[in-house]
Parts: sequence; structure tokens; C-alpha cells
Amino acid sequence: MTRPIVHIVLHFFVPGFVSRLYFDDRWKSAWLMMVLTMIVDLDHFLAEPIYDPNRCGIGFHPLHSYMAIGVYLVIATISKIRIVGIGLMIHMALDGLDCMWMEWVK
Repeated sequence: MTRPIVHIVLHFFVPGFVSRLYFDDRWKSAWLMMVLTMIVDLDHFLAEPIYDPNRCGIGFHPLHSYMAIGVYLVIATISKIRIVGIGLMIHMALDGLDCMWMEWVK
């Protein structure tokens, strides 16, 4: 039960940390934009069951696919939408970390 709680908390904390570190003058709006990238989790509604605490989302859900992650990397290089790309990459990194955590506790 600890892992899902830590995972969700990190989805709010890490963008806040990155926002304060790199977007100091507009950290609140940068944080909000990065947190809003959690909308990519809507692809969980395409899965059965919708939530499985033991399923790795990376490579399983369409918006968590390796091709999508490549697109998010490109978005992170475009100055006008960089914050969105960074938020998406943070999201994917945290989901990947969650996948590794699942493997470690097996």
C-alpha cells in the first residue's frame, strides 16, 4: 500500500521541485502545467481493470508507450511547450520508477 501513495505524492512533489529549481520566476504556473500533464493517465480507462496496482504502465498504456515517450522528449525541446514536455517526461520517469519498485519487491 505504501508504493501507490508514494507514487502519487511524487507526481506532485517532483514537478514542484523542478519548477522551483528551473522556473523560479514562474514556478507556480510551471508546476501547475506539469501536474496537469497527469491527464495522460486517461489512457488507463482503456485497460481492464482500469487500475491494477501490480501493472507497469510503461509500454502497456497507449500514452505510456515508447513511441509516445519519444514524442514527449521532442516536445521537451520546443521552447514554447517545453514545460509540458518536461512534465510528461517527469510523469513517465516516475511511472518507470514505479515499475522498477514493483520488480524490486517481488
